[in-house]
Amino acid sequence: MKPALLEVMRMNRICRMVLATCLGSFILVIFYFQSMLHPVMRRNPFGVDICCRKGSRSPLQELYNPMQLELSNTAVLHQMRRDQVTDTCRANSATSRKRRVLTPNDLKHLVVDEDHELIYCYVPKVACTNWKRLMMVLTGRGKYSDPMEIPANEAHVSANLKTLNQYSIPEINHRLKSYMKFLFVREPFERLVSAYRNKFTQKYNISFHKRYGTKIIKRQRKNATQEALRKGDDVKFEEFVAYLIDPHTQREEPFNEHWQTVYSLCHPCHIHYDLVGKYETLEEDSNYVLQLAGVGSYLKFPTYAKSTRTTDEMTTEFFQNISSEHQTQLYEVYKLDFLMFNYSVPSYLKLE
Repeated sequence: MKPALLEVMRMNRICRMVLATCLGSFILVIFYFQSMLHPVMRRNPFGVDICCRKGSRSPLQELYNPMQLELSNTAVLHQMRRDQVTDTCRANSATSRKRRVLTPNDLKHLVVDEDHELIYCYVPKVACTNWKRLMMVLTGRGKYSDPMEIPANEAHVSANLKTLNQYSIPEINHRLKSYMKFLFVREPFERLVSAYRNKFTQKYNISFHKRYGTKIIKRQRKNATQEALRKGDDVKFEEFVAYLIDPHTQREEPFNEHWQTVYSLCHPCHIHYDLVGKYETLEEDSNYVLQLAGVGSYLKFPTYAKSTRTTDEMTTEFFQNISSEHQTQLYEVYKLDFLMFNYSVPSYLKLE
């Protein structure tokens, strides 16, 4: 029997033992299958006998065992992105994999599509509204056909989509191993500025102003007026950055999902993602996912021009008034996202 197979069998026995111990306390142990099997089966870390859905090829088969012998440029690109994540996790293991145990609560961002065997980890400010709309079409059993007919607020109603934390631990592990897992990422500081603009400069986001704005102003603004302390609706970007790098903030509670790091939301050093889509190539990457799921002939990623979208030029302007000390500290907070998803250090940064 091959050593690699013996190692898999040994790890499976350990998995069963650990799961049996942890079931009572609802702790989920996720083993990183990629690091264990990747050197043996580079093209298909899940083996060739992936269970087909409804008599057709599963998305994992389409991705790792395509019908054509030659890999397409797109397939090669996504292999490179997977390798980048793996290499970054390995090189930064002390930081990126401090937690080897995930609880079901850590999986609340992973949306499950049973019919097409997909798991999508949504990241706010990375086209997640449209991807949630798509997932509602895919899981709606015909209830929805046009994603853009679904109101944005309805796409964010948690009851409209099933997330991985709602399953039992054996069901969770089965889906993590057998379904195609994907996420979409964005240049970290562009995403951060987008979150700031949406949550702190729009007057209708009263809940964010009350919960976060008042707190930020109280901590970061000297001689704040009583009105500012009460409303919290005029937070400056410099104050927002100071709040994010404040050690007190990071000890107090996890970041809000809109500015939380991707590696903390989706746990890519614990969960092997088969596809990493990028905001910069959003349409192409999204339609590739739909193609692999077997629905690309009738379902496309919805696109429309949005003049208010945060751009690199806007992000540069927002960082002009941030001190080099604060820029350096902020980069350290988001450093793993930069490295893991192959984003270079922005040219406008003045790092110490």
